[in-house]
Amino acid sequence: MGCVTKGSITIDGQNIKDISPDGLTIQMSVVFQDVYLLNNSIGENIKVGKPNATMEEVISAAKSAQCHDFIMALPDGYDALVGESGSTLSGGEKQRISIARALIKNAPIVLLDETTSSLDADNELEINKALDISMKDKTVIVIAP
Repeated sequence: MGCVTKGSITIDGQNIKDISPDGLTIQMSVVFQDVYLLNNSIGENIKVGKPNATMEEVISAAKSAQCHDFIMALPDGYDALVGESGSTLSGGEKQRISIARALIKNAPIVLLDETTSSLDADNELEINKALDISMKDKTVIVIAP
């Protein structure tokens, strides 16, 4: 492997070499294949993407991620506890909450790491709908098998 000898990668015109690692992470949202949820409420898990988010922002992100309806069907709605690592939710539900978390951050760059590879067809369809709606005007990097 050789070194890069010319060219640059920029974010909003700024060379990434001039941005701190923390500054780069602020510019990115990541949706991993294996979702990790905190043993907390659904609302708090979505707010990981933006800790000071209002409830209206949480609901808007959930609607965009196609998860508002299943959340509202739960007895405690957004206050429902997800259990250790999201054990009370299906894989598709956890993935959609992870997408809502990425959406609420509203970063200009979104990295999708094999987001739908382990899902059934119905969940994959819902997640693809969520991604189509929400990734407009963003730089999206997709890692696929």
